[in-house]
Amino acid sequence: MCEIYGFSGKREKELNTDLREFYSHACDHPNGWGLALLDRSVPEITREVCRADRSALLSERLKLPVIAKNALAHIRLATVGNEDYDNCHPFNAVDDSGRSWTLIHNGTIFESDKLNRYVFRQKGETDSERILLYLVDQINEATAKADRELSAKEHFAILDGIVSNSSPKNKLNLLIYDDDLYYVHTSMAGTLFRKKTGTGTLFSTT
Repeated sequence: MCEIYGFSGKREKELNTDLREFYSHACDHPNGWGLALLDRSVPEITREVCRADRSALLSERLKLPVIAKNALAHIRLATVGNEDYDNCHPFNAVDDSGRSWTLIHNGTIFESDKLNRYVFRQKGETDSERILLYLVDQINEATAKADRELSAKEHFAILDGIVSNSSPKNKLNLLIYDDDLYYVHTSMAGTLFRKKTGTGTLFSTT
């Protein structure tokens, strides 16, 4: 499976040391890499279809300070979908209220009829992208029904319902950021770890 890394901080932190260590695992996850810095209204997302530790683009990026309060990183081992740019994480979509949702995923969705309808809407081929499209559709439907912007608790309830219904019989580690809250989910014991530091919290599959 893929590996994922995330940081959510009380304040900005330089992430270069963490990211160099994370991307050094690319020998076992050679099918693409991605990085999202999430502190702007439009996330700064970089993705590339190549092995991260052989990427000239990533090497140049890490020569400069990578500073963020909220970030996501991904290295891909292709299990669903070809080795292609549109299959690289992170995935991003904007809901009808203008809120940006960014997602990375580790695992595989084996069974989900609700996600199958997105096969013809998505840009790539991954189950991960379908999860995000389904989530944003559910947010849009609830917002239209309420005829107002949803609260953070309502966003969480929708996301909680989606991942709870999707987790049985599937492998699902998710890190999601919605311009406000940082959501973390795992359905596999011992596959997503958390470390609190003085500046925030790190999440990683190793």
